[in-house]
Amino acid sequence: MSGLVASLSLKEFFKSLLGEITGRQRVELAEVTEFYLVNLLSEFAVTDKLFTREEDGRKDHEPLAILYHQALQQERAERIRTLRRLGDVSLYTAGFFSGALQGGVVGPDYYIQMGGTAYGHVAELTPAAGFAQVYRELCEKFRKVVEVLEEISARGMVQAGPSGALKVYEAWVRTGSDRLERVLLEAGMMPRPKGQLAN
Repeated sequence: MSGLVASLSLKEFFKSLLGEITGRQRVELAEVTEFYLVNLLSEFAVTDKLFTREEDGRKDHEPLAILYHQALQQERAERIRTLRRLGDVSLYTAGFFSGALQGGVVGPDYYIQMGGTAYGHVAELTPAAGFAQVYRELCEKFRKVVEVLEEISARGMVQAGPSGALKVYEAWVRTGSDRLERVLLEAGMMPRPKGQLAN
């Protein structure tokens, strides 16, 4: 286990990493929004929080369209909770699993659209004295925050070992992402020019 993770709490680890990456990507977030994201990352680090448990005991995640439909049928307080969950799950999924979403039935743009819209509704429904500004900022900067989470994910994959590093490298070759290239360079890997694989 990394000495960094062992010596810091999960929240301290994510706070430091989030601050570093938002600074590098020039994504300005209010302190309270950073606090919200650190808590989200810490909470979803435990997969039980990201997934729901089916009746047969399997873990699965709710389809976004079903969550949205449920929210429209609910009273205000429950609607806020469901829309917030939809935004949180969309943000985390688009940020940490964008590569897997690329070949799926719905891609990352679907998650970005659904999540941003959900946070926008939560901002409208939440009292101004509450976290409305957080949800408004997440709505407005959803894609940028997804890009921050993508870099956090890529760093974790590279540090996890060769198979993770290979996935990041393959994603870099496929997308040409400057962020992924930077992660690979920082890990001491010298990627070939964009689009070229070794024989």
